[in-house]
This record gives sequence, structure tokens and C-alpha cells, in this order.
Amino acid sequence: MKINIMTLFPEMCESVLSESIIGRAREKGFIEINCINIRDYSTDKHNRVDDSPYGGGMGMLMQTQPISDCYDAICEKSGKKSHLIYLSPCGEVLTQKKVKELALLDEITLLCGHYEGIDQRVIDSIVDEQISVGDYVLTGGEIPALIVADSVARMIPGVLPNDEAKELESHYDGLLEYPQYTRPYEWKGEKVPDVLLSGHHENIGKWRREQSLLMTAKLRPDMLKKAELSKEDRKFLTDNGFENLIK
Repeated sequence: MKINIMTLFPEMCESVLSESIIGRAREKGFIEINCINIRDYSTDKHNRVDDSPYGGGMGMLMQTQPISDCYDAICEKSGKKSHLIYLSPCGEVLTQKKVKELALLDEITLLCGHYEGIDQRVIDSIVDEQISVGDYVLTGGEIPALIVADSVARMIPGVLPNDEAKELESHYDGLLEYPQYTRPYEWKGEKVPDVLLSGHHENIGKWRREQSLLMTAKLRPDMLKKAELSKEDRKFLTDNGFENLIK
């Protein structure tokens, strides 16, 4: 898979995506990530990419031409239209379901806005969808783009050291992840649950599923409405006083 990030701060994105799991996956060729400087496509002698908005108002807007030309160059290099996502508070809030959908695509391009945003004509003409990482405002689209790139990249086969690991994590199946423990066995009077030391994989799996259900019910009850729950799951939640969450 290929992920392109259109940004005014490619070094900022590269510094994050060159480290840890994603960095190693890029080196091994499991995923290709390109951080492209929109300013390189400015036709202004000072490499300007912004101007004041018509109608007045605070701040500056990113102009159409540098963004459009940058995107055209990406598509020309790929030999096809790249699915373009604008990171915006106006967009659909990112979920694991959306991450899975994006991970099925061969290529996506993430457009990072800055200043007061971008000219609406760019959104109307070339953007395929808008995505938000939450109901709040940031200074630019780079951090949201990094979140999308990281979450999508880790879904690609080979990126994670253990591809099965992602299926056990929070949100993957609509529930929060179960609590986990490591050495020492006892810390400040608190001991690791004995079932985890039993070596009985079936009992451990059952305990983890139940703990995942409890964590979700207590911390994110809204998620239970969309989660796929078995008859056993529903009985467990009912027995533990959470029947009102699964009606």
C-alpha cells in the first residue's frame, strides 16, 4: 500500500513515520509512505501558498493552485487517481471501521490544511472525502494525518511483528482491550490475576473476553450498542448489572 501526505511540513511527518514499527515497515517495503511538500508546487517567486480570504476575516487560506498541482503530480506518478482525504473538523470522525476500509485501498493521499483552511473549490473539485480525528480544532492537519497514516499502516500485513496482535486490540472488534499485566507478580500489594498464570488457554481467553466486556461497559458504554455480542456476552453483561446497555 502507498500513503501520500501533502503537507507544508514534510519533515514533521517524516520524523514520526520514520521511527518504531512504521519506520521499520517502510524500510522492509511492507508499506510506502511519501511526505510531499505542497510549497514545492507554488508558482509564486516567494513560494507562497496562502492568501487572505475574500469577504474578510482572520487568518489566511491555502490557495488552490499549489494544492491542485501537487495532487496532479501524485496521480501522474502513480498512473491513476489517488483517493484524496482532507483532514478537517468537518469530516467524518475516524473509527476503526473506517481504518479497515482505507486499508483495503491500494493508495490514499492525505491533505493537510493549515492557517484557516483551504479554498473550498479544492474540496469541491478533487477531495474524495473528509476525515476528522475528533471534535476539536488543531493548528494544522499534520497530526491528524499522522494518526490516519499510523492507524491504516498497522493494518497492512507484515507491518506489525505479529499480525494477529491487531485483532486483540481496543476497538478492533468494537470493544476495549482487556487489562494486561507483566512482572513483578505483586506490586504495592496488588497481584496479577491467577488465571493468567494458570496456563489454561481456554480459561484465559474467557477471562480476557469478560474483562474486555466489563472495561467497555464501564468506560465506553456507547460502544456496546455497535459491538457484535454473542449470547454468552449478553448473559455475562446482564449478570454483572449492565443489561440496560444492551437493550
